[in-house]
Amino acid sequence: MLTRLSLRLRIFLLFALLALASSALAIAGLALGYSRLGEAHALSAFVIAGVIAVFAIFALTTWVWVLFDENVAKPVERLAAEMRARAHADVDGEIDHGKAKFLGDLGSAAAAVASNLTETRNAMALAVGRETARLTTEKTRLETLLAEMPDGVMFCTPDHRIALYNGHCREILGESEAVGLGRPIRALLRMGPIEQAYARLVEGEAEEGTDLLVTTRTGARLLEARMRLLWLEGQETETPGYVLTLRDLTEGLRVHAERAHLFEELLREVEAAAASMPAQEADRLAVLVAETRARKAPTDTEWWPMEALAARDLGAALTERLRRKGVSLESDLGETGLRCDGFAITRLLERLALDWGVPQADLRIVAEASDHVVLSLEARGDVPEEEAVSGWLETPLSPGLTGFAGRDVLTCHGTGITAEPAGPGRAALRLRLPLAEARPAGPTRSVLYDFELLNAALPEDLAAAGLRDLAYVIFDTETTGLNPQVDEICQIAAVRVVNGRIVEGERFDMLVNPGQAIPAASTAVHQITNEMVADAVDVPEALRRFHAFADGAVLVAHNAPFDMSFLRRREREIGKRFDQPILDTVLCSAILYGQSAEHTLDALCDRLGIAIPEADRHTAIGDAIGTGEAFRKMIPMLEAADLPNLGALITAFDRHKRLIEHLN
Repeated sequence: MLTRLSLRLRIFLLFALLALASSALAIAGLALGYSRLGEAHALSAFVIAGVIAVFAIFALTTWVWVLFDENVAKPVERLAAEMRARAHADVDGEIDHGKAKFLGDLGSAAAAVASNLTETRNAMALAVGRETARLTTEKTRLETLLAEMPDGVMFCTPDHRIALYNGHCREILGESEAVGLGRPIRALLRMGPIEQAYARLVEGEAEEGTDLLVTTRTGARLLEARMRLLWLEGQETETPGYVLTLRDLTEGLRVHAERAHLFEELLREVEAAAASMPAQEADRLAVLVAETRARKAPTDTEWWPMEALAARDLGAALTERLRRKGVSLESDLGETGLRCDGFAITRLLERLALDWGVPQADLRIVAEASDHVVLSLEARGDVPEEEAVSGWLETPLSPGLTGFAGRDVLTCHGTGITAEPAGPGRAALRLRLPLAEARPAGPTRSVLYDFELLNAALPEDLAAAGLRDLAYVIFDTETTGLNPQVDEICQIAAVRVVNGRIVEGERFDMLVNPGQAIPAASTAVHQITNEMVADAVDVPEALRRFHAFADGAVLVAHNAPFDMSFLRRREREIGKRFDQPILDTVLCSAILYGQSAEHTLDALCDRLGIAIPEADRHTAIGDAIGTGEAFRKMIPMLEAADLPNLGALITAFDRHKRLIEHLN
């Protein structure tokens, strides 16, 4: 309860209590003395002494309280108020601690704290201002890049609403009034392919993104799109948003389809004309037509935008489209992956089912080879006539694509439609489609940038360049042995450090065929076997690629002379020189920790709190990452050791040459 009272009031109450207690003790002492004396006539003397003692105690206590209040309580309250003003009211003036002279160092300490708080706040404000300006500049640059991209770019929320778009989206979608922040994309695009692609990505079927084809709701434009999920730290939703890049293929496909159609008509007319020619000329013309068709077939399929599509997704899309047209379709196609234009094939099968006029149909796979499957659209009834099927294939697939018919789809997929029996009382229209090829994982599609490079210019004299301003390639090699004269590289790896940060998307990691057997003792260290490098590139080719990766950067390695001896031995053979500056983290460690310390990579990483995963230890990429992290952390330490630039650091290396000679 007393904590709610002011400091001065609490001190006053303390002294009042002290005065009362002292008075009570004085009176008690006089009363005890009077009772022990036992003489009645002495009572008046004891009373007078008690009154004087009480007045003296109260006077002395009051005097001390006044001194304490003026020199302690009031200064403490003033200091508290002054510090609170500087903490919360943006007051910048210094605290006058002259009146707190009886508080010892408390006044000067409070003034120092307030001054330091002001300096820290000002420094933080400056840092926040600089960072805000930097982020604003980067935002402007990124907005400019997005605005100038030839493709449309949209960031969409998990519920398929637009959170960001660039100007090309309006041109591509052709719906300038409907494109807007927070608006649903289902008003612009047909959602079937988008929802299926999103589901595949969320389920983890395509980690790096997926390609798809989608059409606009108006104008029937065909767009090639790529979708990639946006997992953001701290997001509140369980499912991520995504990025859609859009490219309009409508006009290009129309032109290509028209050319393919005209070419096909030309070949048919030539074949028809050959029938009335002399046999020798007809045979020569037939050979020419056959060769032309063979060479034309790959071009019909390669330029057309294809996607890897699960057969079940194609069946689900066709089932839904036919349901809206009053046709019941049963499909069970499984997870087989098809390489096709899902939009065009779905529209083709829909057109065939509608022109066929069947109320109910089945879609299934009737044959599957190593490179293709045969889709069968089956229904009760007689096998359609060939002329009827040809007529169906000439029908435009969509009112918005009047020049794009089923025959164009078949031509661009390099396939055809056959009408066959499918059992008693049943017929089938069968279509051959290629299987999707299993592609090896390619490089991650990422954006790497550092706009600070736009503001930095290296001096012509590289020695004067600050350590933070340089780009570094930190590398490591694994070899067949420890003798650079006879042994060879079997793995080389590197990471890039720019502006004091490791660039995650720029790594070099390559197994190398050394052209000689790898001894078992070496394999026990780096776990690289002869079988692992049997199909790898040879040493000269690996060093040419590494030279291209490291060109223009300072090379850094742990015990660099050992690794560089393997590189320089091949310089004449590859026609390249590793003539850039070379730094050694062993010597950096010696400069910072002294030559008597242990300078192995493990010891250096332990001192700097760097953990190399055990699985990556003694592999080229693992050691390169560990060395890169160590060097990155040592840059500010070297600057603090009065080694601010490359020239000063290389000069300091000369004092530690004996350490390198000892290691090698």
